[in-house]
Amino acid sequence: MADSERTSSLIDSRSGFCKSNSTFYSKRNPLTLPPNPSLDVTTFISSQPHHGTTAFIDAATGHSMSFSDLWRAVDRVTDCLHHEIGIRKNDVVLILSPNSIYIPVVCLSVMSLGAVVTTANTLNTAGEISRQIADSNPTLAFTTPDLAPKLADSGISILLDGPGSTRGVRVVGILSDMMNKQPSGRRVRERVNQVDTAVMLYSSGTTGPSKGVISSHGNLTAYVARMLSRKWMQGEIFLCTVPMFHTFGLLMFAMATVALGSTVVILRRFDLHQMMEAVEKYRATGMVLAPPVVVAMINGADLIKAKYDLSSLRTVKCGGAPLSKEVAEGFLEKYPTVDICPGYALTESNGGGASVESVEESRRYGSVGLLSSDVEARIVDQDTGRVMGVNQTGELWLKGPSIAKGYFRNEEATKETFNMEGWLKTGDLCYIDDNGFLFVVDRLKELIKYKGYQVPPAELEALLITHPDILDAAVIPFPDKDAGQYPMAYVARKPESKLSEKQVIDFISKQVAPYKKIRKVAFINSIPKTASGKTLRKDLIKLATSKL
Repeated sequence: MADSERTSSLIDSRSGFCKSNSTFYSKRNPLTLPPNPSLDVTTFISSQPHHGTTAFIDAATGHSMSFSDLWRAVDRVTDCLHHEIGIRKNDVVLILSPNSIYIPVVCLSVMSLGAVVTTANTLNTAGEISRQIADSNPTLAFTTPDLAPKLADSGISILLDGPGSTRGVRVVGILSDMMNKQPSGRRVRERVNQVDTAVMLYSSGTTGPSKGVISSHGNLTAYVARMLSRKWMQGEIFLCTVPMFHTFGLLMFAMATVALGSTVVILRRFDLHQMMEAVEKYRATGMVLAPPVVVAMINGADLIKAKYDLSSLRTVKCGGAPLSKEVAEGFLEKYPTVDICPGYALTESNGGGASVESVEESRRYGSVGLLSSDVEARIVDQDTGRVMGVNQTGELWLKGPSIAKGYFRNEEATKETFNMEGWLKTGDLCYIDDNGFLFVVDRLKELIKYKGYQVPPAELEALLITHPDILDAAVIPFPDKDAGQYPMAYVARKPESKLSEKQVIDFISKQVAPYKKIRKVAFINSIPKTASGKTLRKDLIKLATSKL
């Protein structure tokens, strides 16, 4: 009997757990991955059959791009990048742009050449961007006239999305011109292999410095193949509200939806009311939102439903940060015809993790769903290294074809996070229940150690935002001589609220064990977050401890 057959015979059909190797296996159908080792992800995406007609719509202008226009543009831009600008395999191309229908064109073109896509947060300062440039060493940057000044000191060549005045930068091309040029007819492509690097996306850096995550064409092909298995996504009209410089936005809306033949309506930047207007105007059926936006939709539900027709909306996918049971139930109460489907993945896993794929699964409140196709998981005791079983809490380790290759020029961090057997140590405290559903308790690095007890901030945050006067909240560890640390809350109150520190402390103390009590509260206008909705606890810790 082969090892795989022996293992499968020992897997519990309910939980997916195999006692012989203490590994959880996905209960979803396995992926069909292309066997050809010489295949770039752009070619894989372009070869997928579908019945879609419109690929992208700019929500602000109504300007649209058909699938045939998209692939024509990709061919022409690839030709210009190679023959006119001299982009070659392994060159790095930086994308610094607000959400745009041009980002997929640039991304697919660059990857087809075997060059590497990297992105930068448009809100970053010139100094922050220059540090990323020093690390990733791009040959070319795609940007807009408004953002080009942030690259003035970098000295790198600039490709602009369209004509515009720029000073202090070296412009080598205009994308809109390239898209209208006839191809040269000369051969473009060097051979690109599945093992070659396709993207280098920087982790959100919520607990420490941001790192460049290197992912191969094979990793992204596995991600796209996984999305292709979700037949319900074909022919949908998605509203892209998440930033495309973030791993989720780029992979979902520059790659997966193109392969699926779905239409994507792109919002240049997030605005709650513009988002609702776009749902109504373009009859959007699906959205991907970070939990803070879900909370905003709950808080503003009466006004939103009175002002906008959301009858086309069927599904909200939620990721980027934990979605609490309280928020999920609150959303369904306000929007009963919309299914809210949480998911779990990391920049390092390229969409591999867990997801909710049906109404039945979405009723498992608090869970982020079943393990993705072809993903294996282990739950490991962070102190002893012992591999745990069903309903036991420990650090989640993941393995599968979409797991990234490691961190760029950071061997120490790579060894710390990716072990020799190919397991990705997520740094998240999780458990998997009897039915194979994954539950995320909190980030390991963010657990508060109070007198030897471990307090998950996410649990307290979920309770805080159920208070009628609280818009948003974050909980951090505050240093204490006797306890080591204790929970401190930063709270954003609703306008006109007179909520006091004592009222917040009392509200929580009635609902939790004594060691989990919040012992200090500070009020703040808004909670600092990354573009994907993760709380920047390190910024709040710095703020709190700077006054000591």
